[in-house]
Amino acid sequence: MSRSVRIASINVNGIRAAVRNGMIEWLDGAGVDVMALQEVRATEEQLRDALPGWELVNDEALAKGRAGVAIATRMPAVQVRRVLGPEPLDSAGRWIEADIDVDGERLTVVSAYVHTGEADTPRQDAKWAFLDAMERRMPQLRAESPLSVIMGDLNVGHRELDIRNWKGNVKKAGFLPRERAYFDRFLGPAGEPVVGVDGSTGMGLGWTDVGRTFHGEVDGPYTWWSSRGKAFDNDTGWRIDYHLSTPELAERVSDYRVVRAPSWDTRWSDHAPVVVDYTIGR
Repeated sequence: MSRSVRIASINVNGIRAAVRNGMIEWLDGAGVDVMALQEVRATEEQLRDALPGWELVNDEALAKGRAGVAIATRMPAVQVRRVLGPEPLDSAGRWIEADIDVDGERLTVVSAYVHTGEADTPRQDAKWAFLDAMERRMPQLRAESPLSVIMGDLNVGHRELDIRNWKGNVKKAGFLPRERAYFDRFLGPAGEPVVGVDGSTGMGLGWTDVGRTFHGEVDGPYTWWSSRGKAFDNDTGWRIDYHLSTPELAERVSDYRVVRAPSWDTRWSDHAPVVVDYTIGR
């Protein structure tokens, strides 16, 4: 029998700090069944200590205290994959896939943490390589598991609606035209030519931006705010945390929300959880 499954994507900005600052108290009332976590910055043992009672799979970054992704569920993962592309792709601590059996249906969830990047530097080259690998993996993933969702801090604002101060960021990582063009292709009609915002042409992959589809043509809702000035208080934010789902799964969405803290001092991460309810199960 089908049921509602609540899935959250959360950049925790360090799981141990998030727990100290109130994450568990939020979880106690959130009713979340599956979490995709980014910037975990912890060993597997530390992660398990921080989230007792959850089924956990993770992928740590090679550098201690950096990046790290995980998937926490109330039901065990049937299969886990941690490889996005061939070496020397820098994906350690940045990509993990888990297949979960939900009442007879296979649900595949991905926690992804795309590089922040920095225009015209090796940091941006690593981001290009990661986005290229995502573009190769996405059609494979949909073919293997039609009910799939890629979640996480993808570090790209796709459209002008996704960044309050977009005019001041057109030459900066996170809103570069070439970065945004990847999302044009990710979300363009499957198998059809797509002209990206940078003028490039490629094939659409047919995935769905659940947040934009649910909210429509509105500013945000934003998921991250700079610590500079009063960005949070003024809601001068970026929408860079996503649920990108296959169209088959997008049809199962019943609710979407960004859980913005009521005030700066009540936040337990610099990102807000992005929570979506899906109807899954035979």
